[in-house]
Amino acid sequence: MDPSLVPGFIFRSPVSLKMNLGQYLPILLFILVGLAVGVIPQALAYILGPNRPDAEKNSPYECGFEAFEDARMKFDVRYYLVAILFILFDLEIAFLFPWAAALREVGVAGFVAAVIFLAILVVGFVYEWKKGALDWE
Repeated sequence: MDPSLVPGFIFRSPVSLKMNLGQYLPILLFILVGLAVGVIPQALAYILGPNRPDAEKNSPYECGFEAFEDARMKFDVRYYLVAILFILFDLEIAFLFPWAAALREVGVAGFVAAVIFLAILVVGFVYEWKKGALDWE
């Protein structure tokens, strides 16, 4: 069967199948500007910045005093725990923005699902609070 006889079929010659590169120009421009904004300041700082190394600057500890403990000492992980909890709850709350934007479309079922989601978040937050994960002392 000849494809040109199919209703709705539009025959295009190989010449008309060439990509229109003009429509990709904004994307290319965006990538080039992003690269320029990231690379040019670093290159200028490297070229124009002072470079006066000495023994003190090349030493492993530039903070003004010698290391006083072993590198394998116990480290308090509370900072990381609070950061992970913040990211966890922050990202879960970020899921509410698309839900709020489409509240009319999702209807009652979507509303109930979001309330269940929020209830689970509250239970997790109360659990972390009661376990003392948010206390500094």
